[in-house]
Parts: sequence; structure tokens; C-alpha cells
Amino acid sequence: MVDNKNYNQVSVLIVGAGPAGLACAIQLKVEKPDADVCVIEKALAIGNHNLSGAVLEDKALHKLLDAAQPDWRDSDEAKDILSQRIEKDDILFLLGKKFSFNIIAVMKIAKKLGLGFGEMLHGGDYVVSISKLTNWLGKIAAKVGVEVLTGFAAEDIIYDNAAGKATGVKLVDQGLNKKGEKQPNYVEGEVIKADFIVLAEGCDGLLTEKFVKKASLKRFAHQMYSVAVKELIKVSPEQYEKFTASRVVHAMGYPIWTPLIGPGIFGGGIIYPGAKNHISVGMIVGADWKYRNFNPQDALVRFKKHKFVKQFIKGGEVVEAGAHMIPEGGYYAVPRDPQTDSIGKGNVMLLGDSAGFVNMQKIKGLHHAIDSGMQAAHAIIAAYDSPEKAAVKYTQLVEASNIDKEMKSAMNYRQTVAKFGNLIGFPLSVFGKLLPKFDVEQDYEAMTEADYRLKPDHNFDKDTFIASFEKFPPFQSEYGAYSIKAIKKFLPLMRMGKHWSWDAIDSKTQDRIGKIISGECDENIKVRVREKTINLTDNNNFQGLPIWLASYII
Repeated sequence: MVDNKNYNQVSVLIVGAGPAGLACAIQLKVEKPDADVCVIEKALAIGNHNLSGAVLEDKALHKLLDAAQPDWRDSDEAKDILSQRIEKDDILFLLGKKFSFNIIAVMKIAKKLGLGFGEMLHGGDYVVSISKLTNWLGKIAAKVGVEVLTGFAAEDIIYDNAAGKATGVKLVDQGLNKKGEKQPNYVEGEVIKADFIVLAEGCDGLLTEKFVKKASLKRFAHQMYSVAVKELIKVSPEQYEKFTASRVVHAMGYPIWTPLIGPGIFGGGIIYPGAKNHISVGMIVGADWKYRNFNPQDALVRFKKHKFVKQFIKGGEVVEAGAHMIPEGGYYAVPRDPQTDSIGKGNVMLLGDSAGFVNMQKIKGLHHAIDSGMQAAHAIIAAYDSPEKAAVKYTQLVEASNIDKEMKSAMNYRQTVAKFGNLIGFPLSVFGKLLPKFDVEQDYEAMTEADYRLKPDHNFDKDTFIASFEKFPPFQSEYGAYSIKAIKKFLPLMRMGKHWSWDAIDSKTQDRIGKIISGECDENIKVRVREKTINLTDNNNFQGLPIWLASYII
């Protein structure tokens, strides 16, 4: 426990209570119980910032749990969180809105031949909720004596250039308004001093990137990112049973890649089983897309409407949704100290996604996050009396582990695809280890004036995070409730074209809308429609609106 007399001084400070940070804390306390270890987490509760749905290789997690809680297999948490093993592994190529081809046989052959993309097999792995897993690890950490503090966000790392080490971490100031002005309840953020600092914030972490700059760490290739958008959908028991609780689907092709005619975006869709009668659906998209009007949510909309996907989620209810980033630059994008080649510097170590430990050929990084946390714990113990040697020791342990082996196996994968495009890049990546290191532009520089060919005709609803084709609740007003079924009344108008004319609406309907506009109804009345939220008090909103909007209002 932290010494109450010196509450802002600890031996080991871990920034980020994700799988990597908690694995480090647990392993360290198990092997060195007298070490005072503190984990700070910006979320109000452990797991709040982790999206549902992930595939997890079990070796590193089992090793961690065996050391911390030998009887873990009999726990209620294990029976809940680790209850789903993958028995059916589907890898699909989607062509257009209706066609799908299972290419799992090709992947199995590639695996036997030792080809890189053959690593994209998941049979026997766990399907887990990262949020639940992280919450469980947080409980284990507390039991072994780790101080886990939630609701504490850090804004800077205090680095001593002369000494070549960090001395502490500064927490964010409290009591500021949106403009950054001090309020009566203003409290300056504390500085927590530590002998060892472990950065496990996740992808593109604020402190990590500040530290990379302050300590002059170098990447041999630009870090590349993807954006993942996910929805957890409650489906019918029949749909869930049809999909099964032991199946995962990874899909490439439509709607982000169609050979020759485009679009040509790196990434693909995923479908994972969640808790009973819940299915996670997501889209992972490389941030180097070139289409000026593309939005990853557009791709998710299209993916959910594909014939193969729709059968499992049609009529379902989106209960959770979110987005996160994935570092996919691979081996060459891991930040290192130019002098020692260490992943970090001095007494500071970078873990998991903060370091960039993701194997994009497998589309996995969770097992590396846990493994890197354990390696950091071993390094701290080995360098306990010489903190400045921790990063070097940590790097030695990582390079002797499965992390380094996997990262090297996919070292050129993402850059090859970025350099040559999907059609040539994917097959060429088979020779990744034999190819030279390709220099590619920063992913945010790839944008062009080209349009996304499959842009949906209705925008994504960013307030409710549901797509335009989902069911919406009836619009309630003093005039009654009007559902989307009212569109049937306007079929003649629909034949007139995409937009409707005010003069074509009957006088009774004009009167209804007029009363809303004139203020006889609440000024703040808004109606959720397929394209966006329309403020009914603004006359300008009624100029040339699509016919389905008029129908929904009426």
C-alpha cells in the first residue's frame, strides 16, 4: 500500500488500468509483495473505457492467473468471462450487398505452408468482453495489494533530460470551465513521484506521446492507426442460437474494398458473440483512407445491411456502442531509445498498445498487452535497486518473448499494403520478411479529393449511434404519435421524386407543422429522423426536405 505520510510518492506508478497495466501490477505484487504499486485510471470505474468483444489467446492470461490466484478456474468470474471458446472460425470475403465466400480453407492451407496471413486463425481462443476481463483483473490486483485509483487522469510526465529519467506524473487540474478558466473549486493537479513509471494508457496515449518527444525516442516507421467502431446488439434467442456462442466471423471486402472498381480501404468487419442473446458487430478501418467524405460509421451501416450479417441482427436493439483506435504500424513503429534500443528509456517502460504491440496479421494485441505487463514486472524486480536500467532490462525480456517473435513475423505487413494497395499488397505481404522496409506517408496525409463510392444516402445518427435503417420510436406531440408507417400515406408524393413540395401537402398537415413552427408547441421540440435531428422551430429546415422526413413528422 502507498505510505499515507507520502501519498504522492510511490515506488511503481502505472498509468492506465487496462489489461497491460493491471497485469504488470499483479505480477509485481505477486513476486515482490513489499513493493508499493499504484495504478491510476482516468475512467470512473475499471473497464469503463474498454469496448466489448475481443479474441484472446490464452497462454499469457493463464500464466498470470496461475501466479495470482491458483484456483481461478473455479471462480464465478472465470466461468462467466472465460466461458466461450471459439469452435467455428469463419473468414469471409464479401462481394457486393448479397454475396459472401468463406475462405477459411485457404487460410488453413496458408497456415500449414507458414505463410503470414495464415496466422489469422482463431480456433480455440477465448471470445471475451475486455471490459469484464479488465474489471476482474482490477479485483485481483486489489486483493494482492495494488492501490488502484480510478477517476484520476494524468496530463504530463515530468522528465529530467540531464538524468535521463522521469521523476513523476502530473495529474490534470480540477475546477476548470470549458475555456480552461479557473473556477472557485479549482485545484491544481498533484505530481505523483515514482521510482518506476509504466505507461499503459493504450493507443496514442497522451503521456506516451509526450514522453516519446521529451525523451527523444524514435520510430523507424510512422505509427499507423485504424479506427474501430463497434455496436453491441441485443438479438432474439433464435438469432443468437443461429450464430452460436462459439463462433467468430472476420470479413474482408465489401463495403470498404472491392477489387479493381473500389473502394480500396484496409480493414474489415467483425462479428463476435457476446453474453446471452447479444452479438458484437464492428468495422475496423485503416486511418489512411483516401476518400474525403468517408466515415467508418458509413462502412458499419453497409456491413450491417449485408445479407450475411443482417440475418443475425435484423430487428435487434443497439444497447452499447463506441469507437477506439488500434496501433497497426507493427515492429518498425515501436518507439525506442536511439542509444540503447530500449522500448522506453531509463525508468520508464511502454506497454501494450502504448508501445504498439499489435499483430495485424492476427488482428490481435490483447495477449501481447498482458504479456508485456508481466515482462515489465520482471524488469522492475531485476532493476529494483537501479531504476535507470529498467527499460533496457524490459526490452531484453520482450525480445526473448513471444511478443518479439510475432511482431517480427508481421514487421512489413501493414506498410506493404499501404504502399501497394490491397490487391497487390495482401499477396505481396507473404514475403514480408524478405522485403525491404517501405517508407509510407503518415496515414492522415493519404486523404484525396476522391469520393467514397458507397456513401449511404442517409447519414449516421451520431447522437443515438444508430444507423438510418434502424427502428425509431414514434414522434410524440400534443397532436398525437406518428410512426414511420405514416410514410404509406405519401406514396404518391414519393413518385414525384426525392424531395417533397410544401404545396403538395394537404392543409391539415400544413396546419400541424405550422403550429409547431409558430411556437404553439414547445420551442425545443425536436424529432429524431432518419438523417439527423431537425429543429422544428427553424423554417429553413423545411426547404427541400426528403419525402421520408415529411412522412415521419406527419
